[in-house]
Parts: sequence; C-alpha cells; structure tokens
Amino acid sequence: MPTISVDQDLLRRFVEQRGRKHDVEDLAFRLPLMGTDIDTCNEDVLDIEIFPDRPDLLSPETLFHGMMPFLHDSPPNPRLLVNPGTISMRVSPELANIRPVILGAVVRGVDIDEEVIKRLMEHQEKLHFALGRGRKRASIGVHDLATISPPFRVEAVDRNHSFIPLAMEDEMTIDEILAEHPKGVDYAHLLDGMDKVPIIFDSKDAVLSFPPIINGDHTTVTTNTRDIFIDVTGLDIRACESALMLICLQLSVLGGKIESVRVNTCEGKEWTLIGSPIEHKVERSLVEGILGNPFTDDQIEDSIRRMGGIYNGDTSGILSISMPRWRFDILHPIDLVEEVAIGHGYDDLSHDVPKAPLTAIPRKDGHLRRRIREALQGLGLIQIQSLTLSNDDDQFNSVRWKPDGAITRMTNPITTEHTILRQNILPGLLRLLAANRHHDLPQGVYELGTVVINHSNTDRFAFLVAENSGGFASLRGRIQALMRDLGCEDWNLEPVEQGPWLAGRAASIVIDGTVIGECGEIDPHVSASFELNVPMSGAQIDIASLSKILQDPVH
Repeated sequence: MPTISVDQDLLRRFVEQRGRKHDVEDLAFRLPLMGTDIDTCNEDVLDIEIFPDRPDLLSPETLFHGMMPFLHDSPPNPRLLVNPGTISMRVSPELANIRPVILGAVVRGVDIDEEVIKRLMEHQEKLHFALGRGRKRASIGVHDLATISPPFRVEAVDRNHSFIPLAMEDEMTIDEILAEHPKGVDYAHLLDGMDKVPIIFDSKDAVLSFPPIINGDHTTVTTNTRDIFIDVTGLDIRACESALMLICLQLSVLGGKIESVRVNTCEGKEWTLIGSPIEHKVERSLVEGILGNPFTDDQIEDSIRRMGGIYNGDTSGILSISMPRWRFDILHPIDLVEEVAIGHGYDDLSHDVPKAPLTAIPRKDGHLRRRIREALQGLGLIQIQSLTLSNDDDQFNSVRWKPDGAITRMTNPITTEHTILRQNILPGLLRLLAANRHHDLPQGVYELGTVVINHSNTDRFAFLVAENSGGFASLRGRIQALMRDLGCEDWNLEPVEQGPWLAGRAASIVIDGTVIGECGEIDPHVSASFELNVPMSGAQIDIASLSKILQDPVH
C-alpha cells in the first residue's frame, strides 16, 4: 500500500487556517476510521498507509481536504472551483492509436518553496502508481507556465526527433532518451512497438513534454514559479481526469486558482475540466439490507457529509448522493453503501442474528488437524499462514523437489513470484524465516494449509526450526514427540535422496509401509538460495496419507 509521511506542523497550519484545533491524539484515534492505517502519529510526524482504493488521500493537502469533514465537522466541499481559461491544446488524430487521452489545466498564484515542490513531485509519483499503473494508464507532467508559450499542440513524431530532456544539458533523440536517460530506461516498455511517440509542443515549437517518459528541461517548476500548467496523458479517461483533479486540488489547498484548458481531442471533440461533483443513485433498501440498520435521512446526510459528499434526498426509495468527481474508487452502488457505513461508523450499526440455521458439519479430518496443531504448538512452534500462490523456483528448483503430479499455473500472473499454486508448504516457511533473519535465534514456525496436486486441493503441514545447535538428533526428537501425540507407535525413518535436505541427515517418515512425509537438516546451499545462513531442520507431512493410517480416537 502507498505510504505518506506528513509533517504535523504543516497539517496543524492547514487545520488552524480553517478555524479548527489540531489534536494529535484525536487524529491518531479517528483517522483509521477513514480507511487508513497509521504507522506513526506523534507531535512531529504522521506516517500512514493509504488503502489502494483511496488515491485522493496521497498528499498532505488532499488528505487534509478529505479529513476536515470527517474529523472536524467542516462543511463538505466536493466541488473543484474551475475558472474558464483562455489556453487551448490541440491533439493530433495520429495519437488515437498511441496515447489517446491528453488533458490539461492551469493553476495560477501558487506560493512555491522547496517543500512544496518536493510534496508535488511525491504526489505525482504516488498517483503514477495508484491511478496510472506505472504511468501506463495515466502520467502527469507539471510545467512552469512562464517558460512556455500557449497555445499547445500534441503531435506524433518519429523516434529521431530531438530535444533537451529534464536534468540533461544536450539534445537527445527519442531513441537515445529511451536507451540512456534514467526515466527513459525505466518506462521505455510503455512505447514498445510504436514507430511514433507523443510530444507536447508550445506555439514556438519548444518541447514541453515527451509523455509518459520525461519533460523538457526548460519547463522545470522552481521556487520562482507562480503559474503551473499540468498535462495528463494516458489510456484511461477516468484515471487521467482523477489524476488531473487531484493535482489541481493539492495546489488549490495551497492557494492556487484553477483554470480550464480547452482541449481539442484526437477524436475531434472538445474537452475542458469539469469541477462539479457526480450524482450517484443507490436504493435505500440496498443500504439498509446490507448494513442491517434502518437509517433516517438525517443519519444518511450526516454520514455522507463526513465522507465529503452531499446527500440530495430520497425519491421513492432511491437515494441521491453527490460525491467528488475525483473519487475514482466509487464505481458501483455498493461503494455508496460502504461510504454510508464508514461515515456512520461500523461500531454504531445494529446487531442482527442469522435468519437461517447455520449448524456446522465437522470436517472428517477436523480432529486430526486439531491434534496436529496442538502437538506442534506444544513443541514451541508458532503457526503461520502464507499464500497458496508461489513460483517454480521456490517450489521446485531451489528446494530440489520434483513436481508431484500436474502443476496448476496462473493464466495471467501479475508478478513473477506468483505464477503457480503451491505443492509444498516448506518453501513458504523458508521465505518467512528469511524475512525475519534479523531476529534472534531460535525461531520455530509451522503451517498447516492447502496445496494443489493434479489440480485438486489437498492438505499438508510443515515445520521449520532455525537454531544454533541441535541438528538431526533434535529433529528426530520433535518427530518422535509429534508421533506420540498423534497416537502413532509403529513408525520409522528411511533414507531419502532428493529434496532440500543435507545428504546423510534426512529421511522419509514411514508408517505401516506408507511414506507420509520427509524430514531432515536443510542443506546450506538451499538455505543460501533463500538468503539464509543459519542451521535449520524441519519436516513436511501429507495429511491425507496420515489420516488414512491413523485411527481417529474421537470416533
């Protein structure tokens, strides 16, 4: 989740300018109710994690705008005041298949210092992540309006076109920028396969921006800047509009006056920034049915006001609610139900009981699973739960296990770390200890969870202990204690060759001739692949095989 750090003095100044008192203790208590997670809140700094569905809280200024109605009962202000401007921007039809959404706005009269520039740049990058999906769906450029000459035009140019990019002294061609400039190297993949790329020119043919890569060097915002031109380009009109409005909102909190820019789009239409809120509709029965609470109009009005919106009334059971146009997260009536719930307060909702009998049926292996957990916890191990998603390196290559039947693969994985459904539990424990290697030894963990073999779910459990002494003798003692607690007396260990184990210090666990799992000391080469360099031992056991052999003492 995106994290922002806010200077409490800055927040205090914003709040007191609105005639309210900034109470740090109250802030720490009530701010999480908005949908944030506080890491630090003291007299000096506020560090918070913003949930991905609230990109409107990613700067100190927009956070302040959102929290004033919620924390200080200020009147909501879902409207962005946009004055009509005289600047225009024409977009070439060639951009329709390159980067079709190109928008702009001007903010005048901003008092800028180094801290403001820093916060503006940080806000841009967070919006690039939260709304822009790494600048693909939306990218933002800010420019000193005094250094450029409107009107502007956006053209598709060949890759041999050259200009001086930001932080450089000499002209570079488009291909050189994509191959050599740090930002070009980072984002060149967004223009793969395109013979032409977008460039924003002013009336004197000076380059403002090469979106989504880099601005021209001469348009840099400095402490002398007072009027700012903002361009937003991308593939998603809604994400681009939200990003533009949030940058404008940030600058308006700092005293800037917003002006519209008339954009002639690549489709031949005219676009200007609209600051008015969007009216949404939701059935009262949906709100009350999901939240299990009847609401008066006053309660709904108060809830929506705290969330920064305006309640327009109820017409034949349909609630009309106006929310800020920059609230990118409101996509469906259920999102309005959530707004009412957050604004009203979850703790204030009524209690209800199920309307249908919900008598549970125990799992066939429920008693065995309970006994396994109790036995492992009795050995001093801590239970953890990791993701079922994994990858080939962790599951097979690094631990030297061969696939156990067909592997279930993700069709469209979003990360190289999550490409398959796991077949083994132990690699997840190794990853966990790697993440906690800065803690003191010994460390002992276990997990009982689902694995997917031949595209079917089954259960396994594993444990792993990192300690400076012990070795295989200690491991055998843990296996012996586990088998005793499970009521198994006839078991033995047999040599095993494959797996993450150290040669000669590993074994298969066999009960009545059936192999139920493996145990051993972890080979240092395997440990090193998980960035670990401490002695470790552990085991992995199949619950389905165990349940077929062991008798359930409860039945």
